Amino acid sequence: MLSDHVIFCDGEAIILDKPAGLAVDPPRNGGLSLENYLASLTFGFQRWPVAVHRLDRDTSGCLLLARNPKAHKRFAAAFEARQVVKGYIAVIEGIPDEASGMIDLPLFKVSSAEEGWRMVVDERGKSARTAWEKLAEKDGRSMIRFFPETGRTHQIRAHALYGLGAPIVGDPVYGTGSPKAGSMLLHSHFLSLTREGKPPVEATAPLPERFTTAGFGPEYLTGGDV
Repeated sequence: MLSDHVIFCDGEAIILDKPAGLAVDPPRNGGLSLENYLASLTFGFQRWPVAVHRLDRDTSGCLLLARNPKAHKRFAAAFEARQVVKGYIAVIEGIPDEASGMIDLPLFKVSSAEEGWRMVVDERGKSARTAWEKLAEKDGRSMIRFFPETGRTHQIRAHALYGLGAPIVGDPVYGTGSPKAGSMLLHSHFLSLTREGKPPVEATAPLPERFTTAGFGPEYLTGGDV
């Protein structure tokens, strides 16, 4: 039940700990998506909640849903104005020389019949900025915390490759991961959105088991080398 994945809920908002492998938008091949489960997330309301932003299918973690149109409009405006704090955890196939930094690389969408579509660094693209810090390193891999300032498609995945020189473990587009759904080590760990006169919409999604299996469990989230 997707209702078991709700980590924040009030009259305006739901934050869902989205499982890896679940698409937010209906796939072209007709597979399951978030839409198939929205009826189970009404919690007494007649109206189905609506996703305010998107996570890639293979990215797990915090996904914000609005429970009414007015809330959706305000939340969407907050994302557009970069007023939402988002923190992601990833494991990459490499070890950066620095402990932290800012990746500032514009991203542009390209596509081909052979490789499909992806984002590349190109001055024709949209501005994209991602702050990062290294939390741990082990066996040639690193656990990285990312704080995206912008919200471009595939931003963290592309910035890991082009900005840090190492793809996210299990990434089938920018790395050598298999197409098997749910294997990429990228997780939306934290989301916070302030509201006037009300407590913030805020939640932390626990680190999934696939990170622990890869040797990077929640004990490393405080930082420091392994």
